Amino acid sequence: MKKVQIDTDFITLGQLLKIENIAASGGMAKIMLKENPKSFFVNGEADNRRGRKLYNGDKVKILNAGEYQIVSK
Repeated sequence: MKKVQIDTDFITLGQLLKIENIAASGGMAKIMLKENPKSFFVNGEADNRRGRKLYNGDKVKILNAGEYQIVSK
């Protein structure tokens, strides 16, 4: 599981996709989330909302891309 360090209270699922180079832009993230709704899991539950807030300790699983844990600096 890859750790993603943040220096804010939270990031959004769309931002995570851009930070990890899974999506090239916010628009691409929106399309990916819409077209593959059952490929994104936050803390074990399917979630495809681009604006979903991810906080310290949250775990994100993206099918065919990996698993990530949000960690505050």
